[in-house]
Amino acid sequence: MARLAGPLVLAELGGMLMVFVDTIMVGRVSPAAIGAVSLGGILFYTVSIFGAGITLGLDTLVSQSFGAGRLEDCHRSLLSGVYLVFALTPALMGIVWLELPLLRRFGIHPAVLHDVVPFLKALNWSTLPLLLYFVFRRYLQGMNLAKPVMMALWTANVVNAVGDWILIYGHWGAPPMGAEGSAWSTAAARVYMAVVLLVVILRHDRRHRTGLLKTPLAPDLARIRSLVELGLPAATQIGLEIGVFAVATALIGKLNPAALAAHQIAMNVATLTYMVPLGISAAAAVRVGQALGRGDRRAAAHAGWTAMALGASFMALAGLGLLLAPRLIIRIFTPDADVMKLGVTLLAVAAAFQLFDGVQTVSTGALRGAGDTRTPMLTHLVAYWGVGLPLGYFLCFARGWGAAGLWTGLCVALILIGLALGLAWKMKVQAMKVEARVAR
Repeated sequence: MARLAGPLVLAELGGMLMVFVDTIMVGRVSPAAIGAVSLGGILFYTVSIFGAGITLGLDTLVSQSFGAGRLEDCHRSLLSGVYLVFALTPALMGIVWLELPLLRRFGIHPAVLHDVVPFLKALNWSTLPLLLYFVFRRYLQGMNLAKPVMMALWTANVVNAVGDWILIYGHWGAPPMGAEGSAWSTAAARVYMAVVLLVVILRHDRRHRTGLLKTPLAPDLARIRSLVELGLPAATQIGLEIGVFAVATALIGKLNPAALAAHQIAMNVATLTYMVPLGISAAAAVRVGQALGRGDRRAAAHAGWTAMALGASFMALAGLGLLLAPRLIIRIFTPDADVMKLGVTLLAVAAAFQLFDGVQTVSTGALRGAGDTRTPMLTHLVAYWGVGLPLGYFLCFARGWGAAGLWTGLCVALILIGLALGLAWKMKVQAMKVEARVAR
């Protein structure tokens, strides 16, 4: 599990690093450029993550087929994923294009608006290579080929950084493009990522003679439908999770700049720790799916529990770190006394949900490997939107707790989700034991 999860964790961290580098690079241009990259990135990510979520169905189909030794089915799933993202891309790009005229109505500062429109237009062209990268990645990791995914992302960071240096500042004869240059650089890096993984897939096929190039090109509508049925709940679940934190950010923005700054710092820290169980979750989906493909339900259960132990252990240590050194962490971002005081409180709340966040993230992956993407979606809907956000709003504004109130509400939601999905995985394991006895 660790050998598979390690490269996937590093890949997730590599994705964060690309955003981090973009922010640093445009930060030397102007505050408006930073705002444009932040706002444009959120708007694009909110739309594109739906397409990326749809590809999560490949975790189930490819890993189970690979575990059963049906390589031809893996190839058909890969091709179906490619057809699906080609169909989705025009719709997703169209949504981003429709966002552009609406930006002027939201009262965005003119300087930020001046930069964000060309930034979004440029970044929108990266939709297809980004989605193809996700398809190729799911296919490779479903067949235990995780290291190429990690290498593609980390080398893409070099491509992105060099592109930023050239296009943002206007080096080597290029015109200085500011925030727009950052978007074109990111688009080039995403094309690079997709091409690298495609080359890896073709080289693997040639070396091992898996028969990929003999796969019939006719669309497999039944398989595409299965991908949508598995991926749509997963995409919805991701959207629900992103949406609740976006709403929380907007609500905290009504308080004061110090509260928003403390919230943003705590969010960055919590997102960083979240990347580790997220990579383990992907490994759990693959290992559980492969075991079920082999018909080994006992191994599937063992893989899920192993992944959960790894994710929970790391997040427990992360929570301890947030409790022991909150001021040291916040000082990395700012020395402001007001932000420091509130940030310490928010990191304490974050420490309280770290363990449960790890359990829910890894459980989601294990359930996905077993073909269950609906349970996590329903759990997130009820806990986040039915309990956490209303409770947080009440504590924030009615009880006067401020940002800490909203974070407390979301903390309660994450605890409920962790408990519910941990129980859901336990019930899935019990069901697999019954199936194994019936099969015997």
